Amino acid sequence: MRILMTADAIGGVWQYATDLAEALTPLGVETLLTVLGPSPDDAQREQVAAMPGVTLVDTGLPLDWLCDGPAPMIAAGRAVAALARRERVDLVQANMPTLAAGGDISQPVVAVAHGCIGTWWRAAHGEVPGHRYAWLDAMNRVGLQAADVVVAPSASHADAVMRHHALEVAPLVVHNGRAPLPLPADVPSTDAVFTAGRLWDLVKETPLLDRVAARLPVPFRAAGAVMGPHGERADIAYLKALGQLGPDGLARELAARPIFVSAARFEPFGLAVLEAAQAGCPLILSNIDTFRELWTGAALLVEEDEDAFVAAIERVRGDAGLRAHLSEAARLRAQRYTPVATAGAMAALYAGLVTPSAKVAA
Repeated sequence: MRILMTADAIGGVWQYATDLAEALTPLGVETLLTVLGPSPDDAQREQVAAMPGVTLVDTGLPLDWLCDGPAPMIAAGRAVAALARRERVDLVQANMPTLAAGGDISQPVVAVAHGCIGTWWRAAHGEVPGHRYAWLDAMNRVGLQAADVVVAPSASHADAVMRHHALEVAPLVVHNGRAPLPLPADVPSTDAVFTAGRLWDLVKETPLLDRVAARLPVPFRAAGAVMGPHGERADIAYLKALGQLGPDGLARELAARPIFVSAARFEPFGLAVLEAAQAGCPLILSNIDTFRELWTGAALLVEEDEDAFVAAIERVRGDAGLRAHLSEAARLRAQRYTPVATAGAMAALYAGLVTPSAKVAA
């Protein structure tokens, strides 16, 4: 089987797509990894070049969330459809569902709802997207409704997407997977706290974490961008901002096994949490549906409250037995969420959509 899978080089979808594409190859699936948005850097190109069965196509086409209106995305959808026909792929996995909105793709389409402006906006602002993003919300809905199958990375996000977009059929749940980062052996354990992600993002609750950091006697380190693509900014006074970290830098942070904290009030899956769990970091997470689904029994789940996070962190810091238990529980739970498991589920899904007649038509 040969598929076209879309990705971008600047977010978590890159990691998802490359891990999945690599894990699909032993299952007999070749992947045309089709990048929209800014071009991959040299390290990313080298990463894909080392993957058998994966071919990188840098399209230069726009990302929907960086556009001001639908016209560029309609053109992008047509260009992806033309590429799929030209390359005679059997199936298209659209990690950006807006690409399917035009109905131009002749192959079966699997749309993966990693996140969408509508569900994010509701979580961030408590209402539907305003005029500036109404077109994107609507186009995303059309793309999801046009797809042959919609996939979500957690049951909680599947429910949110179904309700917001009024889908007749619930998205299938295929949990994300992540290949563990290779951890350096020369990093000693540390009495510190750590978080990672889009610090500028309102739903990540960075201001709350900054207030928590002000009350801790140990460093609270934060990896990720503090500036967003549309001018959003997280003002940090007490968190130690590390900026964007590459895989090696992130691995060094996690190798010290700090207490990993996420106060997110919205999270479709949370790859940063998974990376920390794979490294054996004890987890303290906000008590939201997604984290309850994925991490109950393997993390401390606390309410979205400054006092609650401070108390939970100090509890773990002061109890070596609890810290060791949470570390091992997180590591064991993380073994559920692997690229091999994700690829197996997705390959079975592809097989159900790609019939001999569909291949001939494509």
